[in-house]
Amino acid sequence: MTLLGIDIGGTKTVLAVANSQGETLLTRRFPTPLSGDWQRDLEALIESARSLLGEAGGSGEGGLERIGVSVPGPTDPFRGVLLNPPNLPGWRDVPVAERLSRAFGAETRVENDANAAVLAESRFGAGQGVSDLVLLTMSTGVGGGVISGGRLVRGAFGGAGEPGHMPIEDGGRRCACGLDGCLEAYVGGQAWRDRLRETLSATGRVVALAGGERQAVEPRHVVAAAREGDAEACAAFDEWLAHLVRGIVPIVMLLEPQRILLGTIAVAAGEALCFNPLRARLRERLWPLQGDRLELRPIALTETLPERAGLAVALMGGGGEAVG
Repeated sequence: MTLLGIDIGGTKTVLAVANSQGETLLTRRFPTPLSGDWQRDLEALIESARSLLGEAGGSGEGGLERIGVSVPGPTDPFRGVLLNPPNLPGWRDVPVAERLSRAFGAETRVENDANAAVLAESRFGAGQGVSDLVLLTMSTGVGGGVISGGRLVRGAFGGAGEPGHMPIEDGGRRCACGLDGCLEAYVGGQAWRDRLRETLSATGRVVALAGGERQAVEPRHVVAAAREGDAEACAAFDEWLAHLVRGIVPIVMLLEPQRILLGTIAVAAGEALCFNPLRARLRERLWPLQGDRLELRPIALTETLPERAGLAVALMGGGGEAVG
């Protein structure tokens, strides 16, 4: 059996052909077609996939059995439809699963990129062997995926697992989604960056690391300065961490995961700056058994996530089981 994984991003698309165990045989990366016409773009993607499968030849154990697709933005996973992704112009209500199934004669499953990421970590990365798992990634915004009892949590209509838009402050900062007080408005990379550029001293160490331009400051500059012990950077990161705690506590109280995986900013900050103080703060806010048992770990898949994400969707069980 051969599997095809597809990760469609706002700038690049990654294809991966694998055997039935998810072992990658061949990959291809290319700029995501963005003509503004989703039918033309999807057909170009299909042709690239045909070409890659042709290169793979008979290296699988049989014909193409299943396709897994990771897509950005809101998705109806039950129908395999990409609804309205903000980073793919013209891609609205796109029947991805139907088009790919028709093109290749293979069962096709579609999940948003956050769900695909938690599936990938569950099968290939830092979530292996765990049946109750939450993934949080703080890059541009805050993405997340949830596996509970060994199954992906989608909710009634496919939109569950959006921790970035849980309110953590009544009447708080406006989020890019249009709501106020969302977790993303405080710990998402873009929102935090904008806040830093407004509040940091123009003559401080963080701005110096950004080349002396406050408008060039990024979260990585705060992390670097905090590692040096800079007081302003340490205070800024401490505030970010406090907001993150306010987002994680209700997740633990509601779902009680065994393990939470953190990505991007948390991975860059590392154990000493992020994970160790985060564990200590969570123990103060949770019941003793919860705080003691909860595992916090960095995500394991970074460079290989795009090729693993689509494959993990393909390998998922028909009932949403993380390991099908």
